Amino acid sequence: MGLLSKLSKAGVTKKVMDEGRKPENQRKIKDLVSGLTNKNRGSGTAGPGGTGRR
Repeated sequence: MGLLSKLSKAGVTKKVMDEGRKPENQRKIKDLVSGLTNKNRGSGTAGPGGTGRR
């Protein structure tokens, strides 16, 4: 049973890596990451050394 589990995980990992190499998917990933980082930056939380209060 463990062998089948490892083989299926390896297959899924290969598929993810192959899809991630395609330029159109790289663009989607880059847009997603930039959207998440911009969303988190504007949340109003304290930065390094700050208290978060005004």
